[in-house]
Amino acid sequence: MCGITGWVSFHSDARTQAPVIEAMTAELSRRGPDAGGVWLGEHAAIGHRRLAVIDLEGGVQPMTDRPHEPTVVLSHSGEVYNHHELRAELRGRGHVFHTRSDTEVVLRAYAEWGEGLADHLEGMFAFAVWDERAHRLLLVRDRLGVKPLFWAAVDGGLAFASEPKALFQHPEIRPRVDADGLREAYSLLFNTGPTVWSGVREVEPGGLLVLDRDGIRERRYWQLEAGAHEDDRATTVDRISTLLGKAARSQLEADVPLCSLLSGGIDSTVLTALLADELRLREGPDARIRSYAVDYSDQAEQFTGDVLRTGHDTPYATEAGAFLGTDHSTVVLDPHALLDPEHRKAVVVARDSPIGVGDMDTSLYLLFGEIRRHSTVALSGEAADEVFGGYPWFHNPKALGADTFPWLLVTGDEAAMPLNPELDLHIAEFRDDTYRSALAAVPHLDGETPAEHRQREMQHLSLTRWLRQLLHRKDRLSMARGLEVRVPYCDHRLVQYAFDAPWALKSFDGREKSLLRAAGTGLAPESVLHRPKNHYPATHHPDYNRGLQDLARDALSVEQVRALADETRIKPFLDTPPERLEWGHRLRLERVVDLALWLDHHKPELAL
Repeated sequence: MCGITGWVSFHSDARTQAPVIEAMTAELSRRGPDAGGVWLGEHAAIGHRRLAVIDLEGGVQPMTDRPHEPTVVLSHSGEVYNHHELRAELRGRGHVFHTRSDTEVVLRAYAEWGEGLADHLEGMFAFAVWDERAHRLLLVRDRLGVKPLFWAAVDGGLAFASEPKALFQHPEIRPRVDADGLREAYSLLFNTGPTVWSGVREVEPGGLLVLDRDGIRERRYWQLEAGAHEDDRATTVDRISTLLGKAARSQLEADVPLCSLLSGGIDSTVLTALLADELRLREGPDARIRSYAVDYSDQAEQFTGDVLRTGHDTPYATEAGAFLGTDHSTVVLDPHALLDPEHRKAVVVARDSPIGVGDMDTSLYLLFGEIRRHSTVALSGEAADEVFGGYPWFHNPKALGADTFPWLLVTGDEAAMPLNPELDLHIAEFRDDTYRSALAAVPHLDGETPAEHRQREMQHLSLTRWLRQLLHRKDRLSMARGLEVRVPYCDHRLVQYAFDAPWALKSFDGREKSLLRAAGTGLAPESVLHRPKNHYPATHHPDYNRGLQDLARDALSVEQVRALADETRIKPFLDTPPERLEWGHRLRLERVVDLALWLDHHKPELAL
């Protein structure tokens, strides 16, 4: 896992701008704390920061096809899980390898297949290839968008980076936010492509971009399709088990210590069971995988349920760790650590965005910091809810019948900081238009029943939009601590197979995630296997609420914050007794605090 950056311009000589590419690369040091390097050519500058995971000595980047007068230069982030198979195939085609790294496999794959290499890669990745012979830049992003990749136009070409903050080190790209950016940020629709930053775009998940002297060309090399599913229940469950097992095994490779995130839910427990079994096969019966959970100092005594949480995680995580025989640890956080201004600032800086989820972001950042003391790679159960239908909106008749994005019925407008009505952003109209466009992109099969048609829409929206912000959150907060997080449930073959399965199979036992529960039989304690869906935990301590109210009051004293926020809809929650502050209302205060931190650090030009 690493950070990549650079630019191509056909109007200037990049060799004279070494300080610029060095500054862009340095901005990504937290993503790659182990090493860094740059390459300069006449029209291209390529930078890289490395988190060494595979072939610690041999995977140095930017990587070139030959040491003198290179014709191809690569800067690669992420992991290619089928690199062993591809290496063998490419050797059979005459390619010679000098390292064990998956990065060199990507380099040789480009030499063999050009931009068609994307179809051959399995994993999570974002990379840039500069072809010196053709004067062509290729940007590629993995199918589900696990790894980020941003770009912006510059004179005579474009600049790219793993995070927008690196782009802003280029003299032609400034942190500017207009009305479109605020709509993108605060509408909670999670579009792919545009961002909060004016002129900064994302390469689409499953997409690639080519820049040459003829201009920019973008295309998707992969996207979800609607295919016929002919397997019966038993065969489907067996196939799910096979695909998930293969994904887990392929992502266990690392030359550094790794661990699992074990929350005590079915997703992480089934995954950890597969990892623990595979580790014992490879290293012997006494091998134990490390596992981690997060908790708060008040949870055991003060837990209260809300729209997202039904119970306290720690007892289930502890039971799962004992059942699986992991080396399990619980990282316990207190309200003061969650309120610490330096921690909160670090989170906002990592995100490059004012939009987050407050204490849940800060706690994840702190959890990753503790994990990084012992491990460099962690495996997570992220995306199982999207793949197998775990969210309430898959099962709630009101959500199924609503003419809007389903998560807005769960989070409500309470989850979005109310913006100053004088800005006149027309967010309601923007949501409606975006929803229509999103539904138009959903693939369907002929002959679907109305119920099946609707469920396919819900699945597609969840996989292509809701999941997007969760993957961004996990990438940014983990990489800010120099930790690589892998997500086996995002294996594109598993995702496509489950997407094809009819809803009746996904809910055959009348509950959420029926297929995963069946596939996980015997891999988790019965209490975990049949536990209701529980979201990432939030603190319930009145001291946290009280401290958050104080931070929000301070934030509203900032002139720019008051210009953007609707104070009249925020102030009532400043005076609510801390022990009575509801989660959704509290999230409004979190957004105000984050907005102040974002404005202070990024100092964006507001063109509203």
